[in-house]
Amino acid sequence: MGRVGIWSFDLDMQPMARAQETAIELEELGYRCVWVPEAVGREPFASCAMLLSATKHLTMATGIASMHARSAMTMAAGWKTLAERFGDRFLLGIGASHQHLAEKVHQSKYVKPFSAMVEYLDAMDSALFFAAPPVTAPRRVLAALGPKMLKLSAQRGLGAHPYFVPVEHTVGAREILGADALLAPEIAVVFDTNAETARATARKHMLTYNRLPNYANNLLRLGYSQSDIAGPDKLPSDKMVDAIVAWGTLETVVERINAHIDAGANHVSVQVLSNKDGELPIAQWRELATALKSFN
Repeated sequence: MGRVGIWSFDLDMQPMARAQETAIELEELGYRCVWVPEAVGREPFASCAMLLSATKHLTMATGIASMHARSAMTMAAGWKTLAERFGDRFLLGIGASHQHLAEKVHQSKYVKPFSAMVEYLDAMDSALFFAAPPVTAPRRVLAALGPKMLKLSAQRGLGAHPYFVPVEHTVGAREILGADALLAPEIAVVFDTNAETARATARKHMLTYNRLPNYANNLLRLGYSQSDIAGPDKLPSDKMVDAIVAWGTLETVVERINAHIDAGANHVSVQVLSNKDGELPIAQWRELATALKSFN
């Protein structure tokens, strides 16, 4: 996977032919892993299959595939299908998602997400699959923030893919996971040295997440106040913005990535934010690629 990968919803916003061309360029730039989400965009197994088919060495990872979007048997079948064809180039990230997505989008019940995840993993691991099996064991990680889910991610998979987390979460997550598990946090970055405009871009992104209980509760556990997370105006404070989003020069972005690596991350997936929704941040990906060797 390499030390640094790309996390992007922007690929979903392109025609698939353009997304495939972009995946090829990312591979040529030296990236070894690209993460794609599941929410209201493409179906991630189909998307990953097409992007994997267009590339030779790139790993595709789901960050994350929702347990509410498909049955455990269907999740296991999709996982094994891609693993049989692409081996270690496919990494399945699974998550319990959020209540509004589970109930309003997928018409599913969002109750006791930790217990539901344990039951779901049990059902995946016992699911019938009579097709050609993978030659090597398929790989999976869990979207994990709290201690119980982090422990589970090490027990039932390679490790964890935390999202929307500051460096101090990576420190604690490594302690919980132990030395051997994969810890692959996502971080958001803005290539902009102007504090006002950079933080405005960051806040626009953060408004999707700072009011969701899973993320807000995780930040409260880390010692941030409710006013930091979402003040009376619903906006995160400068302190919160700067903890979640690295903004500034390439050097500043590299420092934040290295901070997560020094804190215990094996791999950091970088989400480049832009003022232009849906536009591929090709220039920023190219710029970041010039620093890839410094993370190896």
